[in-house]
Amino acid sequence: MTTTLEKPLPATDPARSLLDTVFRARELSIGGALVLLILGTWLANHGFLDDQGIKDLLLNSSILVLLAVGQSVVVITRNIDLSVGSVTGLTAFACGHFVSGTDHSAFTVVLLGLVLGVVCGLVSGVLVSFGRVPALVVTLGMLYVVQGVDHAWAHGEQINAVNVPDGVLSLGTGSVLGIPYLPLISAAVLVGTAYYLRTYRSGRELYAIGSSPEAARLAGIPVRRRILGAYAFSGAVAGFAGALWLARFGTVVADAANGWELTVVSAVVVGGVAITGGTGAVWGAALGALLLTTIGSALVVLKVDSFWQQAITGVLLLAAITTDRIVQVRTTSALRKRSRR
Repeated sequence: MTTTLEKPLPATDPARSLLDTVFRARELSIGGALVLLILGTWLANHGFLDDQGIKDLLLNSSILVLLAVGQSVVVITRNIDLSVGSVTGLTAFACGHFVSGTDHSAFTVVLLGLVLGVVCGLVSGVLVSFGRVPALVVTLGMLYVVQGVDHAWAHGEQINAVNVPDGVLSLGTGSVLGIPYLPLISAAVLVGTAYYLRTYRSGRELYAIGSSPEAARLAGIPVRRRILGAYAFSGAVAGFAGALWLARFGTVVADAANGWELTVVSAVVVGGVAITGGTGAVWGAALGALLLTTIGSALVVLKVDSFWQQAITGVLLLAAITTDRIVQVRTTSALRKRSRR
């Protein structure tokens, strides 16, 4: 007979308390580094934090934060989705092609983006969860398939902002009390996802799967369905990001968001979501995305070659993976000492 876990770990469990403390410190350190980076750049160029500078920083980070949130849910289950950038590009072009020269509303564009994203996510999810094909292989293949479809469809065509309905463009340019819509949307998705992962049983089960898929299966958790759901969510977020990309930039080409896959994964890992699954929070992933975006903006303001952004991102990724490994070893050692006592 199988039983269903309400939560993978009770709130008073010492293992969970130790891990929560470690990763809370990790998120605080990222927040501190972000504050120091912003302050240092502002001291070098006071225009960095003027009204337009803050607005640009929020707008530039919004889509990356969204993709990092979706990616986090997949990585927590000990999997990965390398197709999010290409799915974003495909949905951006598809939405632009659909509304070009029409008067369709922003709601229609968002709905189309969500549907296309979910379809791509489900294809990857089925192959990973039910086909048991390694996630790296599946999503890398999906990346190239989607890119191929996008380029074959576009044939060099470009969607121009003048042909996109004003109602769609207003989603990317409008604001509430001076705050643009896009960061507010990203914040809403972030808060909703964090609440779901922390509060709902199915959300906690994703952590249990990432910690030990076999143990989760023996505990009665529907591992395949949960992983499929994680990929569907990641795809939906990528599709949503594609619709917002169109609203943000108006002009879209076939290779929109090309190469964002590794940036998204870097943001997630730098933010404290362990690449081995089972630990981390979407808050940290959002901070990681904001940090990487701020680094890029700071380098532009300081007139530093953009090559260094990729180099710094790589260093941060290696440092984050090394830190995760050190934390994992020390945490395991500490738990063993506690159990002996």
